[in-house]
Amino acid sequence: MLSLFEDISDYPLNILPHDGTVNYYGKIFPKEKCDSYYDYLFNQIPWEHDEAVIFGKLVLTKRKVAWFGDKAFEYTYSKRTKYAKLWTPELLELKKKCEEVSGETYNSCLLNLYHDGSEGMAYHSDGETDLKKHGAIASLTFGAERKFLFKHKTTKEKIEVFLENGSLLIMKGKTQENWLHRLPPTTKVKTPRVNLTFRTIED
Repeated sequence: MLSLFEDISDYPLNILPHDGTVNYYGKIFPKEKCDSYYDYLFNQIPWEHDEAVIFGKLVLTKRKVAWFGDKAFEYTYSKRTKYAKLWTPELLELKKKCEEVSGETYNSCLLNLYHDGSEGMAYHSDGETDLKKHGAIASLTFGAERKFLFKHKTTKEKIEVFLENGSLLIMKGKTQENWLHRLPPTTKVKTPRVNLTFRTIED
């Protein structure tokens, strides 16, 4: 039972009504830390344009990506295989913080760089066979605040949350089986957002 003397922010509510668990912790870093990490991620990560195979054709996205992990994991999505680079000290700091807050562990991270609101992601679920079944995915945001949407695969219910600079969102349980999620494009956002999704790859 939650004590009246405990901080309720330690117990983030599940924002999904059923069939999954998504906890939004809000900001977990002060602004100075956010600025420092954003500057490092934007300028020092070896970003590359993402690749996807759409209707049999190789497409390069404006959005850029990078992939890191405990070792050179293979990771396949959109019919393209990528290999993880080894952690940097800064990424290990961020991983440790996410693990402390969420009580979960992670061995890899997919980073996305969205240059402005025109870049987003269509509805999808992170259900690749490489990922730990029902494992947690920690989504960490630096930079522009963006709307994030969930849609139930059967009922089509929609849930939205605004991901703030320095905020953490955790998806776990049966979320990927039952819900899709997306980052919708918007003309209102003119500045970049860096997103890190810590996850667990199983060999």
